[in-house]
Amino acid sequence: MSAFKEARKIIEKDPESRDAKIFSYLIVALEMGHEFLLSELYKLDYDTFKLALRVIDEWRNDRFFRSKVRLYDFAWQVKEMSELK
Repeated sequence: MSAFKEARKIIEKDPESRDAKIFSYLIVALEMGHEFLLSELYKLDYDTFKLALRVIDEWRNDRFFRSKVRLYDFAWQVKEMSELK
C-alpha cells in the first residue's frame, strides 16, 4: 500500500489524534513549502515514523500523483479544523 493511503487512513481514523495532526501538518508543509519541525516526527512511534519518512520520499518522487492531491485536501481540512479549536 502506498504511504499516502496509509497516512490518509491514520488521519481518517481519528483526525484529532496526535499522529493525524502531525501527518496533516507534515503534508501541508510539504505541499505549501512551509517549515515543519522535524522534532515532531520523533513523537511518532517507530513504525509511524518510518511511514512519515515514506510519505516524504513518495512526495519528493511523485509530485503530481493523484492520491497526493486527495491526501493534501483532506490533511488541509483536518489542519483547519484543529486550528479553530
